[in-house]
Amino acid sequence: MSAIKVKDIPLALYIHIPWCVKKCPYCDFNSHELKDDSQPSMYDEYVDVLLSDASLQQALAQEREISSIFIGGGTPSLLPIAQYQRLFAGLRDIFRFADDIEVTMEANPGTLEHAPFAQYLDVGINRLSIGVQSFAADKLTTLGRIHDPGQALSAIHAARAAGFKRVNVDLMHGLPQQTMSEALRDIQMAHDAGATHISWYQLTIEPNTVFYRSQPVLPDEDNLADIEQSGQALLQKLGYSNYEVSAWVGTSDEPCRHNVNYWQFGDYLAIGAGAHGKVTIEVAIGATIKVTTDDEPSTHHVTEANKESRHHLLTESGIYRFSKSRLPKDYMDHQSDSTSSALSQNAPKMVGWKAIASDEMVSEFMLNALRLHDGIEWSMFTGRTGVGYDEVSEQVEKLVTQGLLKDDTERLQPTVLGQRYLNQILREFL
Repeated sequence: MSAIKVKDIPLALYIHIPWCVKKCPYCDFNSHELKDDSQPSMYDEYVDVLLSDASLQQALAQEREISSIFIGGGTPSLLPIAQYQRLFAGLRDIFRFADDIEVTMEANPGTLEHAPFAQYLDVGINRLSIGVQSFAADKLTTLGRIHDPGQALSAIHAARAAGFKRVNVDLMHGLPQQTMSEALRDIQMAHDAGATHISWYQLTIEPNTVFYRSQPVLPDEDNLADIEQSGQALLQKLGYSNYEVSAWVGTSDEPCRHNVNYWQFGDYLAIGAGAHGKVTIEVAIGATIKVTTDDEPSTHHVTEANKESRHHLLTESGIYRFSKSRLPKDYMDHQSDSTSSALSQNAPKMVGWKAIASDEMVSEFMLNALRLHDGIEWSMFTGRTGVGYDEVSEQVEKLVTQGLLKDDTERLQPTVLGQRYLNQILREFL
C-alpha cells in the first residue's frame, strides 16, 4: 500500500434535510412526511443539532477547506430561509470555505411558489437542483409529485431571473405509459426554460417503495432503449455533454463538483438524519475521548490541542465511512451525559464508524470512478486508495482485451462498450 496524502484529497460536506410534504411512490431516500402538528421550533432544534454535528466533525477536515456543499433530502426547500442564514453563519465559524465553493440545494417546485431565490444566493447557495421529473401533468400525478407543469417552469424561470447561473433540472424517463415524444418533450422544455445542467435518468423500481409493492407497467426494453438513444441524441444536439452516466452539462455550466468528488473517491463530511460520510485519516495522536454510537461507546484519540475545542479524530490512519441515525427524532435525541467527555455531549448519534478494508478499496473506487465517461488518472487511483497499479494490472489487461477498458497506462477509462456494461467491469474488481 502506498502512502496517502490527505491534503491532496478534496473535502466536501453533505447536509440532509429529511422532511417532505408527501412521500413519492418511487422514492427510497431517507425522507419523512411532515406531520400536521409539526411546529416551527422543530426547524430550530434541527439546525442546532446540525451545527453540533458539524462541530464534532471539524477535526476530520484536517485543515482542509470545504470545496463543495450539497443540501439534499427530503425537500431542503422546506427549511425556512432564516434557518439557512443561521446554519451557514454557523458552518462558516466551524469550517473554512473555499473562495469558489459550490453550494447546491435540491428544490421541489411544489414548495417554491414564494421562493426567496435572491436570499438563497445571499446565504451562499449558488447552484439549484430542481426536481421536475416530468413536464407532463399525468406523469406527475403517477409519480406522486405535488407540483404541476406550470410550477415547474415557474421555478426554473424564477431561479434564473434571480441570478442563479447554475440550475440543474432532474428528469426521469421510462415512466409508466411514457411515449418517445413525451420523453423528448421533457428534455426540450427543460432546456428552453433555462436549465444549464440536466440529470436525465431512468425510473427504477427500488425495494421499500410503493412502486415496489404495487408495480406500474413500464415501457418494454426495446422502447426504453429507443427512448434512451433518442434522448441522448437530443441532449447532444442541444449542446449538453454527458460526463457521467446520467449527468449532462450545458455549455454555460460545468460538471457538478460535489458529485464528481463522490465519483473520484474524494472525502465528504456528513450532517443530518441518515447522512453518510467518507473521510481519509492520515495520522492522529494524543488524548482520549469517548464517541457515542448507537451500539456502545468507543474510544478514539485526538491531539492535545484539539482536546479543548470540541474536535475529535480517529486514531488509526485509514479510510472510513460513517453514517447518522436515519429517523429525525433519533438524530435529534442527543441529551447530555454528565459522565462523558465534554466533547461528546450533545453529539448526534453515530450508527457506524467503519474502516474500508483493503480488499474492498478497489471495488469501491471502481464503483464510483467508472461512472465518469472520461475516467480518472491512475495516479488518482493510487493517491486516493493507496493501492498501486500493479495490484490491479491483471484485471485491467483482461478488460482491455475484452474491449471494455481503454488501453491506457495513464488513465482508467471505460470504452463506449464498457459504459454499456459497467457491471461486467465491476465484477472483475470484486
